[in-house]
Amino acid sequence: MTHGSDMTVSLLSVTAVKGLALHHPDHIDITADGIVGDRALFLVDDKYEPISCTDLGGIMRLSADYDATTGVLSVHGPDGLMRSDVVEPGEPVTADFYGLRDVTGHIATGWGSLFTRVAGTPVRLVIADSGAFDVAGITLLGSASTDRLAAHNDDEPVDGRRFRMNVEISGSAPLAEDGWDGRTLQLGDVVVRVGGPVKRCAATTRHPDTGDIDLQTLKLIGAYKGRQETPEFGAGFYFGVYADVVTPGRIHVGDAVTLVD
Repeated sequence: MTHGSDMTVSLLSVTAVKGLALHHPDHIDITADGIVGDRALFLVDDKYEPISCTDLGGIMRLSADYDATTGVLSVHGPDGLMRSDVVEPGEPVTADFYGLRDVTGHIATGWGSLFTRVAGTPVRLVIADSGAFDVAGITLLGSASTDRLAAHNDDEPVDGRRFRMNVEISGSAPLAEDGWDGRTLQLGDVVVRVGGPVKRCAATTRHPDTGDIDLQTLKLIGAYKGRQETPEFGAGFYFGVYADVVTPGRIHVGDAVTLVD
């Protein structure tokens, strides 16, 4: 049984390389493992620990396109194309994603110098065996929840892109997604089972275009929702939710979003 809804998909966000600038396509394809092409690659330091835009805001000024069929990765910076070439898999590696899950992959041979130059510290690029996400393959956030943060930001709007969520939903009540844990949600052709809340980090304090720290988002979330605690991730500031795929398919911007019992 489904319930009538005025909710729709208002924004889609993906990135080929975890931590780099987001792309906002008009549709995304979903498999049982998550979003096709999203976080297909990721960066690690010289100890093979994952690097994110929390650590290096400068990588948010780079954007990447990756064709998994040909293996060609194209990286653009503020001044244009920096490199376009095949990524050849080298030595295998396993990265511990913040104690949440292990992500396996292979070092991309010969690509480290580009990102090391940008980061100013030794960095290596990894081709993930599957999506390089922290907990689950899809994340969701209601635009009304982001809009409500403005009340705690001197009524200045808060750009929802800084939360780097895959699917933004319009038409829901503020924080409605917090009540969807364990429920199924249909987005276009795709059905997902909503999970728990996303624990936010300092990456959200960075401007989504420049990578500069410009807004104390964690304080805003704390003023709005307070500090929360979950058995899985402990105490912190939570905003948005994870979801697992039940029925694969395609999601378009503008697709109806319906809670399904």
